[in-house]
Amino acid sequence: MDVVSMAVPLVEITLAGAIINASVHFVPVGGAPAAMATSTGIGTGTTQLAAGAGFTGLMAAAIMAAQKGIVLSNPIHLAIILLSGAVGSMIMLALTMLLGQLIYVFGVGVVPAADKCEKDPITGDYQKSYITPGTTGHAIPTVCFISGLIGAALGGIGGGLAYIALKQLGFASEVAGIIAVGFFFMNAVLASYNIGGTIEGFHDPKFKKMPNGIIASFIASLLTGVIVVGMSIGI
Repeated sequence: MDVVSMAVPLVEITLAGAIINASVHFVPVGGAPAAMATSTGIGTGTTQLAAGAGFTGLMAAAIMAAQKGIVLSNPIHLAIILLSGAVGSMIMLALTMLLGQLIYVFGVGVVPAADKCEKDPITGDYQKSYITPGTTGHAIPTVCFISGLIGAALGGIGGGLAYIALKQLGFASEVAGIIAVGFFFMNAVLASYNIGGTIEGFHDPKFKKMPNGIIASFIASLLTGVIVVGMSIGI
């Protein structure tokens, strides 16, 4: 294996980590309060939700990469694999948000409203008037849904890129998948620590913390990439 064959996957792994970290900041996560419809977003943890969407994208990318005629060194094929990862991840998170929204609206009986903005940046609808006193918003308003889709797409691309890099290093599909899953979790946890709780999406003030998270994941992913490249050459 020459220097270029090792350098390209190393760059891909490093970029994948940064992309994954950025993607988590877009996903509307409300945690336990959202599970009780007292906070905007999806009622689960940051890492779990991001990882769920990312794993789906990773599987979609892996399936596309395994198709007959796909060559990982071909830029067009590479783009198709990454797009497959993005679409798979977006479908998973879109369905999660849609089903959650149905429960919030028709089960709990609350109006989707964001607490971190006066008006929805997408629809222009006022939000504060619809927030129940004592809560910090509820359900998944339009801006959160769109932000979640963007985050899911980035997560799928990041997961797919990590998988491709591992395959280019010569790892078997099963091993590449396991390493990619662990790699995704590592960066999702770093993003979760950076967020420090819940986030509504790109309109949330916490979104401004994203550059710090990207830097952390860039460094961690670079170190991980060096270790993985070493593994591929038997060190």
